[in-house]
Amino acid sequence: MTRFLPALGLCLVFSLPAQAGDVTHFTLENGLEAVVIEDHRAPVVVHMVWYRVGSADEGPGKSGVAHFLEHLMFKGTDDLAPGELSKTVAANGGSDNAFTSYDFTAYFQRIATDRLDLVMRMEADRMRDLLLSEDDWQTEREVILEERAQRTDSDPGALFSEQRRAAQYLNHPYGTPVIGWRHEVERLTREDALEWYRRYYAPNNAVLVVAGDVTAAEVERLARAHYGPLAPTPDLAPRQRVEEPPQLSERRMTFVDPRVAQPYVMRSYLAPERDPGDQAKAAALTVLAEILGGNGATSVLGRALMFGDAKAVYAGASYDGLAMDDTTFTLIVVPRPDVPLAEAEAAMDAAIEKFLAEGPDVAQFERIRTAIRAGEIYAKDNVEGLAQRYGEALAVGLGVADVQSWPDALMAVTPDDVMAAAREVFDRRRAVTGWLMQAETPQVTQ
Repeated sequence: MTRFLPALGLCLVFSLPAQAGDVTHFTLENGLEAVVIEDHRAPVVVHMVWYRVGSADEGPGKSGVAHFLEHLMFKGTDDLAPGELSKTVAANGGSDNAFTSYDFTAYFQRIATDRLDLVMRMEADRMRDLLLSEDDWQTEREVILEERAQRTDSDPGALFSEQRRAAQYLNHPYGTPVIGWRHEVERLTREDALEWYRRYYAPNNAVLVVAGDVTAAEVERLARAHYGPLAPTPDLAPRQRVEEPPQLSERRMTFVDPRVAQPYVMRSYLAPERDPGDQAKAAALTVLAEILGGNGATSVLGRALMFGDAKAVYAGASYDGLAMDDTTFTLIVVPRPDVPLAEAEAAMDAAIEKFLAEGPDVAQFERIRTAIRAGEIYAKDNVEGLAQRYGEALAVGLGVADVQSWPDALMAVTPDDVMAAAREVFDRRRAVTGWLMQAETPQVTQ
């Protein structure tokens, strides 16, 4: 295994105020950043490694390579046979998995606390010592192509989503699917995967999160032993993305597929993400999504479209600000079978216009604040969820302080903040409106 032995102290440690148990943050000399979240209620630990690289960092013509390598990371090292890591975790009563997103790739194990040393040793081993045979990479590429066939190509809703994102982002890589375009995945090679691995899978491009029945001192000791000796990637450049040009006109699309079981209307607007030290606007958009579509019985869209002269069987809104670059705020309406998509879209527009004119109901706003506060309290009971919250945030450029201040940012949102965010985001010139339908029918929008 490639080793790095620093001449100076091995790590720098400092503690931050606890928000859910004791939270400790430290950085090893080789650049590995680590967060420890203590929760001693059960003898279980979640061990996660997050790499600050995802599909949006791929080069032209190489879509899907981040996800391709995620699969190949289970193929073995000089010390582990292919599949041995997962088999070992399972034999010790644990579970493991991995996932790739636009901005990060993560690997995790959930296991008994006294097995933390074991999983940390194996995870550190594959951070720098992955081995790939000719059969390994070709077989796994076929697995991914089959995964795409099952989850995307055979699902009209998934294809619709893929096409909408491509229309939303004309230049930014968020418009390229994480799994990759089929014709590019078919051309990925062993060397493509190894080049990605050697460049990005390094301690100075990773975040270690350990949550559960552990102490910061013990995690630090194990991290020093297993991750500390690993060599960083020299001269790793800061992440840089191409910028999306200003959108000057609404983009509209229809996706027709006879396999569609339930037609619907979806509109997404470009929206700002959470930024380090500046999360107020993202917090307002989070609350706005709850007001408009968080609960079918009480939300603005739910009450307007699903009751009385009901136009829809479902109406909702969503926003997730955890991204490196501009994200989206999305509205969806699934109409009743006898309601045309044009009528459903017109009803959605009318509900939004009324909301912009009248603002949120005071009682509803307070209910949502209470629900958000309760949700933050309940979240402290989910060790794996807490680990993911910290890992995802640090992987996209936020800090531990941003994670800890997020509940306060949510509670500080006022009705005026919500309305300001709504007026800024709901600009049809920055939107993509799509219709998913079974067959092309004449439906004139209003």
